[in-house]
Amino acid sequence: MGATGAVLLAAGGGSRFAGPGHKLLAPINGRPLIARSLGNLTASGLTPAVVITGAVALDEWITADIDRIHNPDWEQGMATSLAVAVRWGTDRGLDAVVVGLGDQPDIAPDAWVAVALASRTPIAVATYGGRRGHPVRLGREVWDRLPTTGDQGARAVMARSPELVTEVACDGDPADVDTVEDLNRWR
Repeated sequence: MGATGAVLLAAGGGSRFAGPGHKLLAPINGRPLIARSLGNLTASGLTPAVVITGAVALDEWITADIDRIHNPDWEQGMATSLAVAVRWGTDRGLDAVVVGLGDQPDIAPDAWVAVALASRTPIAVATYGGRRGHPVRLGREVWDRLPTTGDQGARAVMARSPELVTEVACDGDPADVDTVEDLNRWR
């Protein structure tokens, strides 16, 4: 298995979040949500790593050992951020990227590692209680199959080509923060 990088998608506008400010900057126990998600990625030990930003500046929370790339097309959907991540992986000479979401504060570092190491198929997806979630490892051989517009990422490829997918049972909580009510679960 070749080099695998870690990607945290954190570019979206958080339009369903009706709190004061962007959801990724909303505090959980005194730290912004993005800091918790980044902390789990960092604790996984996966390198190189990148955060794809867009709607809100996150530089203050991204450490120097993590790349950051602004997606100027973030308003056109998550697929544009995934396309930026794939270009980063190509430029880095990676064979795979493990992709997680910035608004999922309880994806355990062990889940990042387990998905990164699953190598039976080009795509590995974390499962929690039998339900698919993030992170997802995408091998180079499927990068050209990924959508480049809209709000779907690898889900479309997994649906069309299930033989390319390995499910990896993981611990942790895949819940994401879309609303203030979601955020209150962690406070």
